Amino acid sequence: MGEPEAKVALLAGASGLTGNHLLGALLEAPEFARVYAVTRRPLGREHSRLANRIAQFDRLEAQLKGVTCHTAFCCLGTSLRAAGSEEACRRVELGYVLSFARAAKAAHAQRFVFLSCAGSGSETRDAYRHIKGEAERSLEALGFDALDILQPGPLIGLRREIRPIELLRWLTVPVMSLFQLGARELYRGISARTVAAAMLGAARSGRRGVYRYTYSGIHALAQSKFRERPARADVVTSKSGQPRT
Repeated sequence: MGEPEAKVALLAGASGLTGNHLLGALLEAPEFARVYAVTRRPLGREHSRLANRIAQFDRLEAQLKGVTCHTAFCCLGTSLRAAGSEEACRRVELGYVLSFARAAKAAHAQRFVFLSCAGSGSETRDAYRHIKGEAERSLEALGFDALDILQPGPLIGLRREIRPIELLRWLTVPVMSLFQLGARELYRGISARTVAAAMLGAARSGRRGVYRYTYSGIHALAQSKFRERPARADVVTSKSGQPRT
């Protein structure tokens, strides 16, 4: 039996909290011979398997033309506070995400792994979660062979630039999570490093179709080596978005 085919990963959002952890995990993953990290500014990181593609995200599809990959990972994101307005947030969370997804589709990506958030959906009144839900539905419509959507609660980890309010959240979220049980479990804080490991785990699962993972499923993905069977998904849907039976 021959050696397994070396894969190419395409990653957007490598300069963020989760994306930075994921980039490190991908560079250590033996199955990926090349990792294209798409950023607006140089990462300042050197590795024999890393190709840092500097791009203008308003022209992402044109600037990634000619790239070929097996798996695409999307950690693009902002917040209403950081973006300054709902319109600016939508441009990143929906516009840039879909531009990257279309570029990944053109690059022949068989799997797309997307970092969303807990509680995302069209029924929520929360503007941020509503936008995330729009992005999820739009990604389903693109028809990837495999689409993994991770929906974590507040991400725990030290960012490069820490504001007082973020430091306070970093200290209080683990305590608050102890009281989020049952139906509220999906909103528990979770380590960004764990989420990154779960995104890699999703890529290794070999599943086809659309899968969503919340708190418990994300932890299972992060810990699983897929030697026997894939980790449990919280929600399993077909490419059309309808539950499988």
